[in-house]
Order: sequence, then C-alpha cells, then structure tokens
Amino acid sequence: MKLKIGSSNLNQTPLAWEKNFSNIRNSINDARKKNVKILCFPELSITGYSCQDLFFNSWFIKKSEKYLKKVVKLCDVMTVLIGHPLKYNGKLYNAVSIIKNKEIKGCFIKSNLPNDGIHYEKRWFEPWRLGEIKEHIFDKKKVPIGTIQYEFSDSLTLGFEICRDSWDSERPAKYIRTKKNLLIINPIASHYAFGKFEFRKNQVLESSKKFNCTYISTNLLGNESGKFIFEGDTILAQKGRLINITKRFSFKNYNLNVFIINQENDINKYIYNKLNSKEEFISAFSIALIDYLKKSGLNGFALSLSGGLDSSTIAILVYESVRRYIDEVGFEEVIKKLKISNFSSSKNENENVKNILNKIFITVYQRTKNSSKETMRSAKKLSDFIGSKHFEWNIDQEVNSIVSKISKNTRVEYNWEKHDISLQNIQARVRSPFIWFIANTNNFLLLATSNRSELSVGYSTMDGDSSGSISPIAGLDKIFIQKLLKYLSEHHNYRILDLVLNLKPSAELQPLKYNQTDEEDLMPYRLLSKIEYLAVKKRLGPKEIINQIKGEKEEIKESVKKFFSNYGKSQWKRERAAPSFHFDEFSLDSSLWHRMPILSKNYLEDTNDL
Repeated sequence: MKLKIGSSNLNQTPLAWEKNFSNIRNSINDARKKNVKILCFPELSITGYSCQDLFFNSWFIKKSEKYLKKVVKLCDVMTVLIGHPLKYNGKLYNAVSIIKNKEIKGCFIKSNLPNDGIHYEKRWFEPWRLGEIKEHIFDKKKVPIGTIQYEFSDSLTLGFEICRDSWDSERPAKYIRTKKNLLIINPIASHYAFGKFEFRKNQVLESSKKFNCTYISTNLLGNESGKFIFEGDTILAQKGRLINITKRFSFKNYNLNVFIINQENDINKYIYNKLNSKEEFISAFSIALIDYLKKSGLNGFALSLSGGLDSSTIAILVYESVRRYIDEVGFEEVIKKLKISNFSSSKNENENVKNILNKIFITVYQRTKNSSKETMRSAKKLSDFIGSKHFEWNIDQEVNSIVSKISKNTRVEYNWEKHDISLQNIQARVRSPFIWFIANTNNFLLLATSNRSELSVGYSTMDGDSSGSISPIAGLDKIFIQKLLKYLSEHHNYRILDLVLNLKPSAELQPLKYNQTDEEDLMPYRLLSKIEYLAVKKRLGPKEIINQIKGEKEEIKESVKKFFSNYGKSQWKRERAAPSFHFDEFSLDSSLWHRMPILSKNYLEDTNDL
C-alpha cells in the first residue's frame, strides 16, 4: 500500500494567533495541492509550546479552542493531526486532535510529561492515565479522547505518541491493538541541545523496529519565544530503517514535507549526512538570533566590541547568521523582513552581507588607558571585515570624573592597592550607558557578552559588561568558544579571527603593568569548565569533584574552593543576567534550568572540609 503523507514544521509564537493560524492554513493548502492524505503538525501547534503560565489563563485556553475550530473548517478529505491544549473535566491536557471531513474524530492525550531540565509541563498539564479512553464533546458531538488509535482505512491504523511519551518504557505505543499496517505519529516540541538530535533520531529508528511500523516525528521550528530553539525536523523510519530526515534549522515560517510511504515493499536506502557539532551550533545560533530580532520588532544590534574572544565571537556569528539568512531565503526577502529601505543588491555575496550589517549592526570599541593596542586593532579589523558601523572613543574622562567626585566628597584617595575591584568595575559600568544610548536611539537589541564560565563564578560587572537585551553566548563555556573561533577561522576561512585567538583573554581593567589575564583572575579555563560541568550538570559536591579530576591535587583543590565560593556568591548575578539561548544539555539560567538560593553559606563548610 502506497500512501502520501506530509509534515509541517511550524515557526510559531505565543499570542501571535493570526500568524500561527496563517502558518497552519498555508500548510494545509499546500498539502492539499500535493494530494497529501495525512498531514502531521507538531506538538501544541496552535498556541506554541513555550507559553509558560499563559496556560493558566482560561481566556487563553478559550482562544486556543476558537482557533482549533477555525482549523477544523479547513480540513476536508485530508486527515490532519494538530496539537493544542485541551480542557477536560476542569483539568488541562496536552493533546492532538484527529480531524477529517471538517470534524474532530478523536483526541489523543499525552501521558508522559517532562518535568526536568528546562521543562515544567506538570506545572500546567495533567498526565493522562495510560490506556484510558473517555468521551468529550466537540461541537455537540461525542468523540473519544485519551490513549486512542484511529482506523484510517481497512488496511492502516494510526497510533500516536506525543514527544516524551516515547522516552519511557511504559508508553502509549504499547497499547495499540491492530492487525493492519501501523503508522505511529509523534508530534513533538523538542528543543535543540548539543548531541540531542542523535538521541531523537535513534529513538525513532528503534521505535519503528520495536513496533514493526512506520514512525514519523514532526518537530517545531525556530526560536519560538526567546530562549528555546527548535530544529524544525521531521524524522521518518520504517521497521528499523531510516527513510528520511528533512532540513533542520530553517529561517522560513514553515516547511512542508511530503513523503510516499510503502507499507509492503523494501524502501530505498537513505543516506544521512550528519552535521558536526560546530556546524549544528552555528545553524541553531543563526535562526535563534534572526528570529529574536524579527519577533522583538527591533531594527538591529549594538555591541561593545572589545576585541576579545567573547565579543568577537558574537560579532562574527551576527555576520554568519545574516549570511545564512540570505543564502536560504534570498537577498530581497531579507531586506523586506529586516525592514531595510532604499537598498540594492551586489553581485558579490560578501558585499551584500556587509552592506546589510552596515545598516543593522553598530559596534563600539570603548578604550581606557588600560586597553591595549592589540585589542583595539583586533576590534577594528573585525568590524571592517564584517561591515558593521564601527566607532571608537575613550572613556577615561568619564571614569576619572566619577572617581574624583566621589573621592572629593568621601575624602578617600582611591588606589589600586586598596580598591582594585571598585576601580575595575567602574570602567565596565561607564561603558554601559554609552552602548545603551546607541541601542536605544537606533531601536537596536543590545548584545551582552557574558559566557557561561564567567556566569558560573560571577566574573562580570552588573550594569556593566553584563548589560544587554539578550546574552547570546551565555549558554556556552569558554573552551567551546575558543574551539568555535578556531573552527570558523580554519573551516570558514575567517582568518581575521586569528588576531583575537592569539591574544590572552583579559578584562583589560587593571593598569597594563599588572598584565591582567582572565585565567590569572580565575583559574585555568580547562579546570573551570570541568568543575562547572561536574557541579552543575552532574550535581557533585566539592569532595566528589576533586576525586573526579586528574592532575596536580593542590591546584585542583584550590580551584574547587575558589569555584564554589564564587559560585555560591554569584547567584544574584545569574538572577539578573540578560536572557540567553539554550544550547547545551545544562544551563545556568535561573528561570529555566538552574534554580539556586541567592543567600547561602557559599559552600563554606563543604570547602573547609577539604
């Protein structure tokens, strides 16, 4: 039996009701033209997945129901599966409706709800009791809801799971009873994280083999609500063989995919081209950044470009994001979406990228007497390469004005021996109003430059270098950032990055005679990254971490003490950090992954035991 099925990966936005509906409607219309018989949408397609506490609002659920009815009217002979919240007996469920002939034929409900990592589904939804089937009234008609299956034809049964349903050993697929061919449909909202896609791919393969079926998983797409990134993939497997993996990481509003599945004959071998971790990350970052800009309604980006690793990483990634955006949707569409007027394209692709960045990206090098010529040169060369509108100015006058005014009134002579941290922080804080002024007057997003290694130990100045609308690399540790820049230099021929790679990371806030470096202030980054991973991801204590790390024990012990002391003291900084994208299997985001007390003994008793 041959069957034409489709999937649509949607880029939805919470509360963007008409835009979300438009993506659904256009997908259905496109699928109808291609004679698709079954169309699968992702999990919670109507509202978007990342609606958080909006799910508590009764008006919000009623509006979702209103748009579900609008979708129902679009579905005639084609069978459509679409995700949405469902209110039943006073409780809210995560559901998928089966629609055909402009009627809801049944509603499958999710049983295995994620409640770990960045997920808190049990805060909003009730888990459905596996195997249970009830009745619910839609438009005055009773329909089955729960762990249901749907008899599509005399020869095909449709079974269902929703995302995490398929992760657990006790899962809905075990309750399917049929002697027909079986197609299991899994609408998902699975966020991007390093290495996660391979897990999901293997899960689809293993499920198709275990249940002797065709298994399709359809994911959401894009930066839905600011932090989560959805890859926009559909994975299709049959009886343990991979049939297809669609394009991941698209800038489009939706991607419709059409497959012809054959339940009886052997299928052609599918060759899967795996992305390496760096390319996967760059793709995820690019759609996260471009989506954030478009959905925020702002006009571009502002960045305090210090010439160091972190700000240079952000600058080159802005360039690469725009380049990839143009490459997929075309120059004219990018100009339209980014609201750039009176602009003509060049035959040279790099010139097009640079010319766009000159309109939407402002970088500033804000030097003091403690800044080096090398970082100023690095910033200037990089800004020339990417095409940003670049400025340089000196902030010594403003710093001196603040220090001298306070000194005069307090009658304290501030000096580097007694007031080192204060004198460093005032320089970082003085830079902030300048770059905020640039961002505000141009209606731009201000990009903060903190990385995860710095956030873990509080190595940033509040209201200084931590200032920003979004902190795009706050989910990455310093080691990954160093390796990423090296990769971009070698594999994308961005040799301009060699300038920054040859510099030792430094805040450049102390006088040059001190030869300040980040690793002297903190600890070797190789150690910091290991300790952070073991403390945050693996949740190990100080003693356990010392036993896990190989090397000079005294150095490790001192580094562990320093880490935990600063880690405990810095939670208030993490609470105030700008929003960040979620990239890794763990995060320091206090609103999502990492909830810690602000006040504590800062691990003092635990580290004293060492």
